[in-house]
Amino acid sequence: MISLKESIRVARPVEECFEYTADFRTTPEWDATAFKARKISDGPVGMGSQFVVRCKLPLGSIELLYTITEFEAPNMVTLQVESWLFSAVDTIYFTEENGETRVDYHADFSYKMPFAALEGALKTGMLRMGKSALRGLKRALDDSNAPPKISSGSARADRLLWPGLAMFSKWGYRRGQKRWSPMSASLKGQTMVVTGASSGLGLATARELAERGAELILVMRNPKRAEAVVSELKVETGNSAIRAELADLSIMAEVDALADRLLKAGQPIDVLVNNAGALFNDWGTTSEGLEQSFALLLLSPWRLTRALHPLLKAAGQSRVVNVVSGGMYSQKLRVDRLEAIPENYAGATAYARCKRGLTVVTEEWAKSWEKDGIVVNAMHPGWADTPGVESALPAFHTLTRLILRTPEEGADTIVWLAAASEASAVSGKLFLDREPRTTHLLSKTREDDPEREKLMAFLEGFELETSIAA
Repeated sequence: MISLKESIRVARPVEECFEYTADFRTTPEWDATAFKARKISDGPVGMGSQFVVRCKLPLGSIELLYTITEFEAPNMVTLQVESWLFSAVDTIYFTEENGETRVDYHADFSYKMPFAALEGALKTGMLRMGKSALRGLKRALDDSNAPPKISSGSARADRLLWPGLAMFSKWGYRRGQKRWSPMSASLKGQTMVVTGASSGLGLATARELAERGAELILVMRNPKRAEAVVSELKVETGNSAIRAELADLSIMAEVDALADRLLKAGQPIDVLVNNAGALFNDWGTTSEGLEQSFALLLLSPWRLTRALHPLLKAAGQSRVVNVVSGGMYSQKLRVDRLEAIPENYAGATAYARCKRGLTVVTEEWAKSWEKDGIVVNAMHPGWADTPGVESALPAFHTLTRLILRTPEEGADTIVWLAAASEASAVSGKLFLDREPRTTHLLSKTREDDPEREKLMAFLEGFELETSIAA
């Protein structure tokens, strides 16, 4: 048997240290040998939870099955580890001492035959890996990551266009993942609003934020689906602070009513995720007479975010995350074309133009709201396999399905912008895979300052028209 005993100290509450470490899906963030982890049991992390962690070997890899056999939050967790190569028992203790948390990691390894005969020779390497993992855990819990910046490889790919587009695939996600820093920030006590949470990116975002302890307000339009999503997330995550708000965000009266309800409740909002959207292949108008793409994709997030500004400001340090699309790279901002007309209508083009407009709005809000402590960023998820993509772009979905990202991979940067400590250090940027990226792959799509000013005045005009009508 090989025994490992290591200790670290971190300036974090014991509850946060326990919650991060006991969820062994985090192991790839702090153990250099681990590169993939998932929870295979149902329900929140606790007694009996099981995780599969894949780790590197000198030749190939190995899959480890972790089972929680003792769970005394927030002070101790024990996991039984099984693989074809060895068995182990990991016990981790968490103790509050002088305003810090001491983490004691005890592990006993037993190699299986015929490798047991080599235990003595393997001991030094195992102890070295254990020490390295604990240093990684300390780094993760210290949560002092550098502000995000684009890598030289990503900047070069963007300049060359096609390599930049290739990064929208699942391979781009996996490439970026190799450079990511741990994300251990606790979201307990934070109120977050996520629009379009019934499926796809919104649901994946809501699930991850709920796992991390955020109090969630999920905006959906279908009452039955909303009830099901809230119920499912509560059971899956053990987080009871989740509720739904019903609103069809393509209807400005419902946007206003939603904002009024939230304003009357008076709860400061720490994060607002503007995710709701759809690609309409056929031209149409809403019941209020607005072209539907423009209403849902641009005017709605503009109107909702502006209305909720007092609650965002009241939070002290808050964030707005605007979900856009890589399709916007094909379009230049032309304010007079934001409301599409029936002649020569193309749903993908209308979608891309509105997302281009929302990106510009993101940059303008970041400048004007900096004094209010509100960080505003945009992200695009790459090519993700969501119900919306499958139904609206069936040909694209068929051609690219082997390289599409999962909804969770597409939503990762939304979660990171909402949760990561270092993500609050920059504002007014467009992100892909946790990196700030260029907003223009083609020089011909760049707008000038007068057009940006025209956009802001155009959107302002809709609020003035509504207030006059009221």
